[in-house]
Amino acid sequence: MLLTIDHLNLSFQSYDENSKPVQTQVLHNVSLEVRAGETTALVGESGSGKSVTAFSILRLLEESSSITSTGSIFFDDKNLSDLTLDEMRLIRGNKIAMIFQEPMTSLNPVYSVGSQMVEPLILHQKMNKKEAEKEAIRLLYRTGIDNPENRFRAFPHQLSGGQRQRIIIAMALACKPSLLIADEPTTSLDVTIQAQILELIKDIQAEYKMGVLLITHDLVLVKNSAQHIYIMEKGHIIEHGTTDKLFSAPSSEYTKRLLSATWQQPKLEKNIGPTLLTTEDLCCYFDMGSSWDRLLKRKKKLIKAVDMVTLKLFQGTTCGVVGESGSGKTTLAMAILKLVNSHGKIIFDGQNLETMSVRRMRPLRRDMQVVFQDPFSSLSPRLTVEEIISEGIRVHMADLTEEQRRVLIATTLKEVGLTEDMTMRYPHEFSGGQRQRIAIARALVLKPRFLILDEPTSALDVTIQAQIIELLLSLQKKYNMSYLFISHDLRVVQALADYVVVMQHGQVVESGPAEEIFNSPEQEYTQTLFRAALQDYSTIPH
Repeated sequence: MLLTIDHLNLSFQSYDENSKPVQTQVLHNVSLEVRAGETTALVGESGSGKSVTAFSILRLLEESSSITSTGSIFFDDKNLSDLTLDEMRLIRGNKIAMIFQEPMTSLNPVYSVGSQMVEPLILHQKMNKKEAEKEAIRLLYRTGIDNPENRFRAFPHQLSGGQRQRIIIAMALACKPSLLIADEPTTSLDVTIQAQILELIKDIQAEYKMGVLLITHDLVLVKNSAQHIYIMEKGHIIEHGTTDKLFSAPSSEYTKRLLSATWQQPKLEKNIGPTLLTTEDLCCYFDMGSSWDRLLKRKKKLIKAVDMVTLKLFQGTTCGVVGESGSGKTTLAMAILKLVNSHGKIIFDGQNLETMSVRRMRPLRRDMQVVFQDPFSSLSPRLTVEEIISEGIRVHMADLTEEQRRVLIATTLKEVGLTEDMTMRYPHEFSGGQRQRIAIARALVLKPRFLILDEPTSALDVTIQAQIIELLLSLQKKYNMSYLFISHDLRVVQALADYVVVMQHGQVVESGPAEEIFNSPEQEYTQTLFRAALQDYSTIPH
């Protein structure tokens, strides 16, 4: 057996509102096995303990005054808890590699992608710098990165979420590990790249007899990739078995509910109002040249992230923006919010934002909120949940009393599936899905007229996705909000959007009413995108 976890228990110590220590047990007698050459999936809702289990394997949660654990973890017949830190360093990234859930915070922002990729190759594979660079570029190519030589020199902030995720995957596979822990490995990737990455992992797995522990809430990914499944609920393994057995005859009610969850929601009748947002010939270019290029005044190496984009959004409706990672979806959103420099017209509620000063923009920002793609880096680690959600309230609703503010925060948390007792905790104490819900609560608390949702459900399991979709639809009807919904998950877009814009290489290649686009797409690119996204989901039981 490659990996054996035996009766693992883990507890965190936090503090209540009276600063008294509180012990919270997050793992309860967890036992699982991973065989060489096979894929074992760990499945459960957000907050069930999946990622904590993965961190425990690599001893990234070392025992301290705030963390206690019992049980054993054996890898290749070695008890990992008996190893020294130096011995663990030789295993991490080499014998055991991990694809982390958060691509932005997993990469060092002050180093180029290439310098981070060559590090494990030089350290563990004993390559020289030239060999390591050649191998890193080859891995970038294999993981579907366009212009790998240019991306090799880029910094993390210059890449899209999907591109960063592919780089994390390339780094994890670089040393051909015996065990790969993949924590939501395809969350930020579009469907075509998902298939490519899964095939790459399968090829390397077959070649090197690599074991894979796949942590995910994506049931289609599990069905197509895993041989064995462990179902986790609230820190307990409640069911396990072969993939065929669990999908055909689940025994626990929780597993049945997880398998039967669906994204399909009845669309509500909407009161379509006047035009709220218009962009005309919107462009956003980035200079990919190095600091030396700028110092020597060399010709700029411009990338057209957004190229002549024109769209219109009506009050009370949702415009879905879809496309592969790196197609310009997030940059379009940042340009609309004036968070990056752009050219062209942005008209919001009759006002041209391109000619508006920062001071005049500030009152408008209450009506223009955003849920960012990466909840790990968008939530301050130094603030509690209450302080995070309070920021917008204190700026734009300063007349509220402390009691009114607390009631508003508690109500908003309840709307997104969280509880009031979480307000005194910090972001690192939550799972990825829970952090995404906190980010959604922060945006919704101001009841904005216009909300940009950048992959808001990508980190959420299917049951919570359905709840968030229903929540967004009901809030839209109640407050007549408009959404710009960015996603590579076309099933969610289909459930939410009234209009759809399809982007490729920074340009809009097709747009129109959602029903028309989904039923009869005209462009070959759109047809390929939809076919790859929707074909496999008919096999999931409802």
